[in-house]
Amino acid sequence: MKDIKVLGTGCANCKTTIALIEQVAKAKDISVSVQKVEELKDIMSYGVMSTPGVVIDGQVVHAGGIPSRDRIEQWLSA
Repeated sequence: MKDIKVLGTGCANCKTTIALIEQVAKAKDISVSVQKVEELKDIMSYGVMSTPGVVIDGQVVHAGGIPSRDRIEQWLSA
C-alpha cells in the first residue's frame, strides 16, 4: 500500500488532485491511503511552496498544479 499525502489548503486543485489519485489507483487496482494535509506548518515542513503538493511514502514527488494522469500512474506503479 502506498501512503500518499496531498498538501494544500483545500482549494479546488487540491480536491481534483485527490480525486485523480483515487481514480487512477482504483483503475489500476492499487491499494493507496490518501491523506489531506491542510495545516500550513505541516505543508512547509516538506519544503513545498506551491500547492497542491504530493508526497508518496515520505518523498515529495510533485508541487504546484494538478498532476497529469500519466504522471500519477508512474508514481503508483513505481
